[in-house]
Amino acid sequence: MKKTIAAFAVGAACAFSSVPAAHAANANANAGASANAQPIPGAAPGALPDTDAARHHVLVQAAPDVRIDVIEEGAGRPLVLLPSRGRGAEDFDDVARRLAAAGYRVLRPQPRGIFQSTGPMQNITLHDLGNDVAAVIRDQAKQPVVIIGHAFGNWVARTTSVDHPELARGVVIVAAAAKKYPPGLSEHVDRSADLSLPDAERLKSLQFAFFAPGHDASAWLRGWYPAVNESQRLAGKATKQSDWWSGGKVPMLDLQAGNDPFKPDSTRSEVKDEFGDRVTMVVIPDAGHALVPEQPAAVVDAIVKWEKSLP
Repeated sequence: MKKTIAAFAVGAACAFSSVPAAHAANANANAGASANAQPIPGAAPGALPDTDAARHHVLVQAAPDVRIDVIEEGAGRPLVLLPSRGRGAEDFDDVARRLAAAGYRVLRPQPRGIFQSTGPMQNITLHDLGNDVAAVIRDQAKQPVVIIGHAFGNWVARTTSVDHPELARGVVIVAAAAKKYPPGLSEHVDRSADLSLPDAERLKSLQFAFFAPGHDASAWLRGWYPAVNESQRLAGKATKQSDWWSGGKVPMLDLQAGNDPFKPDSTRSEVKDEFGDRVTMVVIPDAGHALVPEQPAAVVDAIVKWEKSLP
């Protein structure tokens, strides 16, 4: 059994010197924004639209040399959210808030190398990262969960479900790339995460690879962790696609973006065609590979509707 090291409320986090200053600043900014927040359509009666005050951080000892920082909020059936390559769990702040208000307990493990998540960053595979997620599920959820992975995070979600089938109730793959996507796109991800490049150059790659036309990609100039990006890139290359592609044997929601260059129109139904009735396919228009910040309400609506259909 993995051991929970500590849990603390975000509201009190600034009082502890072990919390990174950037994290504390994000918490303060979110708290200030909550004063003018509007109710979320479909939320439980009386639910607050911003649940930052109820957010906690839990540290899970996933292995002797691995510790995972988990953002936890809400109450209800558990959902686990995994971010895209080189980025942290804060990308899900809006979506997590909405899911918590809709009656779910939301767990967001930070990848190794982000905030207080630590562990080997070299010579690892997706199986190692899936083991981190499994440790969090065992320690915190203590029951099978729906695992939701965005972009690279969907690889980790599917790996977790394959390697630990007893922990997965379902898998949601958000803006999942096609089995074979156009060449050159991964280089745009790398350029987006390269903080040594001028913002103008990075913005071109962000707009091309991640955001639909007319959407402001500048928000994603921030939130990148270059060392994490490289570690995850190599972990993906070190793992056979066939190891994780099936996502196990549980129901799967293939939540696609209508303008995702990683998912050409000719590949829209490839997961559904391969795995049949186990897969539900939903396409959200006016969104690119980023999807989550572009259409958070539509993402949440699709997840909630599908989750409620599960046994």
